[in-house]
Amino acid sequence: MTGDQDDRLRIGRRIQRLRAERGLTQRALAEPAYTAAYVSTLESGKARPSETALRYLAERLGVSAEQLETGRPPHLATGLRLRLTDARQTLHTGEAADATAQFTELAAEAQRHGLADEQADALVGLGDCALEAGELDQAIGHFRAAEELLRQAPLPLRVPALRGRAVAHLLAGDLRYSCYLLESAIDQLNADGLPDPQALLLLYSAVIAPYLDLGAHQRAAQAAELALALAPQVDDPAAVARLHRSVARTLLAGGRAAEADASLARAQELYQQLRIRTELAHCHWMRGYLRAQNGDLPAAERELRTARRILADRQAALYTQQIDVELADVLRRSGRSTQAAALLADLLGSLHPQRGAVHAGAAHRLLGLIAEERGAHAEAEQHYRTALELLQQAGATADLADLCRLLGDLLRRTGRPEEALDVYRSGLGHQAAPGTTTLGPAPAAPPL
Repeated sequence: MTGDQDDRLRIGRRIQRLRAERGLTQRALAEPAYTAAYVSTLESGKARPSETALRYLAERLGVSAEQLETGRPPHLATGLRLRLTDARQTLHTGEAADATAQFTELAAEAQRHGLADEQADALVGLGDCALEAGELDQAIGHFRAAEELLRQAPLPLRVPALRGRAVAHLLAGDLRYSCYLLESAIDQLNADGLPDPQALLLLYSAVIAPYLDLGAHQRAAQAAELALALAPQVDDPAAVARLHRSVARTLLAGGRAAEADASLARAQELYQQLRIRTELAHCHWMRGYLRAQNGDLPAAERELRTARRILADRQAALYTQQIDVELADVLRRSGRSTQAAALLADLLGSLHPQRGAVHAGAAHRLLGLIAEERGAHAEAEQHYRTALELLQQAGATADLADLCRLLGDLLRRTGRPEEALDVYRSGLGHQAAPGTTTLGPAPAAPPL
């Protein structure tokens, strides 16, 4: 049976059911404009009513023409949109589990009524909930399903789902694939003549993090500049706040700490107004990192513990574990290596190549430093080599050169100069082309 035949049968059954519910005969429904035979033909699915007939029959049956044609209650899409906004607000300010339940119900309801756009939005919401919980495979599945529903829609409408999937791959440690997804979308938007400012802002803000982890600082800075140029055209304060948080990372990587702090302050102010708790925690997290880089370890610890408390309350397990790695570094530098080692040991089973690979590498690097400080050279070497393997798999070039230096120094001090030279050479290779990656050409700038 073809889709058109299915539609005719559904409309016919709907007319028959509504007519019976109202106690009307076919003649009573049809006259004076039509005949009972015509209504019979419609109810049997042998014909499809014209637009004029549909409006006439709908008025006689006391429903809207859309409801008679589709079976959807009046204003259903508008109601679903309002409830999607409520679910998003629950995710921002309430419990993620409650938001998951809301999005699940909305996705099922939208699917039941054939509302693909609303179903896709609900699936993106479910993906965001799964991201917060650290369930990366679930998140990728939800985002993929949303993209599939919107496969015929213009690319700007698919960008939130695509961006979510790229973030999930980034958190899993697949940096290059995350970049590929985002760069491909940027290029396609510009090539198709669809430089939608909000879509591009989402993409440029998202691509900064994998660029920095890959060591592509020049590309990250360019993406930040382009995103800042787009910001005045975007009326979504959450997207603008996310932009300022991402830009702060590029400023910090460029040694511009004061400007990074100012950018974080702008992001934090917006997140406080919007009451987006998870993103607010990320601002505290970054400020903790910034304070640590400036040597203010007490302030760094305060910021990191504030971020950790918010995320732990949110049950955002993966983000909490990643903060613990940063906190362990502050503890070690504050002379509390035993406490730092205990914190890191608890994380090693949770962070692995498919879940937070970059932070897993950072945890092993710190454990190597702690082991080396107490003279456990074999243990330190094992941690350094594990960290190298994790970061190489992820493509996190930005940290590999420093790690090679640490391992080379250890090998040299323990009487293995030839091995040390090999490791140093590997580290120099990672430093050979700062600001570049093995990716293709950088995406073209949009016509601003």
